[in-house]
Amino acid sequence: MNEYALSSRAEVRTDRPERWAKQLVSHLSTKLTTREVPNGHALDIGDAEGRVLVEPGRIVLTAVADDEETLERVETVLASHLERFGAAEGFKVDWER
Repeated sequence: MNEYALSSRAEVRTDRPERWAKQLVSHLSTKLTTREVPNGHALDIGDAEGRVLVEPGRIVLTAVADDEETLERVETVLASHLERFGAAEGFKVDWER
């Protein structure tokens, strides 16, 4: 990961983290550049980066950017899609900075 000024992280608990992470990355890869990283994928979102990582019992989302506005955009992209896909399971993404 490149060095960025700001970062945030969110964890979403689920019994099927691989399934939901795969769906999220697959959907976003139609418009964003993605690459594999240990335990998941990194996505280039403008001049920033989001990651979708799989850990036992949870999906870990990270966002990094050089300014507040860009960081919020990365958070919104990742959270809005994951919450929509996992609405039936009650997914709620809460970012910690």
